[in-house]
Amino acid sequence: MCLRIGSHTLSAPVMVAPMSGVTDRPFRRLARRLGAPLVVTEMIASHAVLRDVLEETRKAEIDSEDTPAVVQIAGWEPEIMAEAARMMADRGADAIDINMGCPAKKVVNKYAGSALMRDELLAGRIMEAVVAAVDLPVTLKMRLGWDAENRNAPELARIAEAAGIRLITVHGRTRCQMYTGTADWSGIRAVVETVSLPVVANGDVTSIETARACLEESGADGVMIGRGCYGRPWFPAQVAAALAGETPRADPDVQERRAILAEHLDAMLSHYGVQSGIRNARKHIGWYTDGLAGSAGFRQRVNNTTDPAVVFAEIDRYFAELDAGATGNDDNGGRIAA
Repeated sequence: MCLRIGSHTLSAPVMVAPMSGVTDRPFRRLARRLGAPLVVTEMIASHAVLRDVLEETRKAEIDSEDTPAVVQIAGWEPEIMAEAARMMADRGADAIDINMGCPAKKVVNKYAGSALMRDELLAGRIMEAVVAAVDLPVTLKMRLGWDAENRNAPELARIAEAAGIRLITVHGRTRCQMYTGTADWSGIRAVVETVSLPVVANGDVTSIETARACLEESGADGVMIGRGCYGRPWFPAQVAAALAGETPRADPDVQERRAILAEHLDAMLSHYGVQSGIRNARKHIGWYTDGLAGSAGFRQRVNNTTDPAVVFAEIDRYFAELDAGATGNDDNGGRIAA
């Protein structure tokens, strides 16, 4: 299996979803180093980009090894979206992804994100404007529809194909479902059967088994992993290997996980600065240690300090204790389950 975005062919049909506050530059760099075929940027607000708001322009910072670099933009005005796409192209993007899937109230209340699925005419105008604005492949991410009575993803897919969109990703929930319930992978098949474009399925891919089941039920050309990456930047590479018929690398042992977490934290401190870096890293620290022995007390200690030296010391202490317990009480060689 292979997946193409313009002139770029992914090593495996596996993508990491654009996730606000998660797929920032440090996370993308780490996930790519660990073998993820592609990691999409966080959603970037087009209006804020044009105003040169630092918080948004920082999201579009691209590393030379971040290839293909897919930048996702959000908005509701075709002209603004087109100009933001041009700016992202000038900054090194290899492809532009249009967000019509975000369910957050602060986004849909501005008539952006998944709210655009309720206005197919406007959605079509936005796609046409962005496609015309850049000499890059433009992709689309959406949901099954607004609610159970309005599952119009197939019709919007037809509009997207006519507008020149090159790839479509569908999250197997409606906007009104938010992230509750179970993703309807079979519902994505209606989009696959409607267009000749590559279709990527998204939602509830949390293991190699669910990745395979998602592809089988949806008939999609690839999978996009979202929350399944929380605290597991190595997971996309495992899925990619399995889908390529290779043996996936085992989950990291205790010391490997400590090293990955420390690398991630150090990158966030460099990227955001000390105080913002510590605050932004807390959720990642929680995800890396979720479900592990003694993790609640560890997270409490980490969350009560803004001193990086203390945080690193607590990480070393916690994983040393975890390693001692793992190697002393079982035969797994210090390896811990993801």
